Amino acid sequence: MTLQEAQTRVDEWIKTYGVRYFGELTNLGILTEEVGELARIMVRTYGEQSFKETDKNNSLADEMADVLWVLICLANQTGVNLTDAFEKNLLKKTDRDNNRHFENEKLKH
Repeated sequence: MTLQEAQTRVDEWIKTYGVRYFGELTNLGILTEEVGELARIMVRTYGEQSFKETDKNNSLADEMADVLWVLICLANQTGVNLTDAFEKNLLKKTDRDNNRHFENEKLKH
């Protein structure tokens, strides 16, 4: 599935099952919540914290998909074409950082 297809499918889902999009600021709050849930799993999986019993059924992939879902909602609401935005962002990073990481001593160890 392409980013554009994902944007279309989310829009169709919202219009079919979701009644309407939540407001942009509400979705921003929801995005923050979802990133927090993703962070909790990352910290417990790759960091020093252990899982709480209530966290053991949470899925890293599902939390990432939740973040992506709300981000797509925000893109749809604000008229952002994520394919174009991502392609431009990748070019910006390539132009800016094409040698930076090779020269970073911290990455050579």
